[in-house]
Amino acid sequence: MDLELAGKVALVTGASRGIGRAIAEGLAAEGARLVIAARGAETLDETRRALEATGVEVLAVPSDVGDDASVDALVAKARERFGTIDILISNASALAVAGDRASWEASLNVDVMGAVRLVEAVLPMMRAEGGGSILLVSSVSAIEAAPMPDFGYTAAKAALNAFAKKLAVVEGAHGIRANALLPGSTEFPGGGWEMIQQHQPSLYDMVRQSVPVKLSSQLNLLRKILLSQ
Repeated sequence: MDLELAGKVALVTGASRGIGRAIAEGLAAEGARLVIAARGAETLDETRRALEATGVEVLAVPSDVGDDASVDALVAKARERFGTIDILISNASALAVAGDRASWEASLNVDVMGAVRLVEAVLPMMRAEGGGSILLVSSVSAIEAAPMPDFGYTAAKAALNAFAKKLAVVEGAHGIRANALLPGSTEFPGGGWEMIQQHQPSLYDMVRQSVPVKLSSQLNLLRKILLSQ
């Protein structure tokens, strides 16, 4: 499939594993040049090597989207290396699903304000180039109400949906598209569902049975969803 992404510059946060890595792999398969970011430098570097082995150009920048200076440095390094950013994938999440105040604060700072920081940093480049694509990775939790106290997480993801809709309307005149992606429960090595499987097997089994697309193929499905935008 040729989606005319060859040579495009894509910035993906939370890219070292799981959904973010699957997105980066999908973009790499289409020939995009990649800027990948995550907090864990060692895992991020392993991801860089794996992506470079497919023949694409990759810049890996350990970053924390919850910090203004870190986001500014990330975007500056991307611009220095590639000149611009054509595609932004804001995928990093605090995954703060407890019901306490700390979870609210982490979700709002990382999930919501992390996306805001990234968008504000890349919009001037996209406007100057006459277009671009922004994808905010939300969650099906934003539109459903599971019986668990993940108030901050679900509210943050709902805010991302509203942010994407508003961006699409406001920035459309500049040729910039904005979308939100709402994945469901997704299992990957080292992810939250692996921990739930170990400590809450009954919950894991219940959720696994409720997923129409079985866990082994969900990351491939996410790649297809992303690349159909």
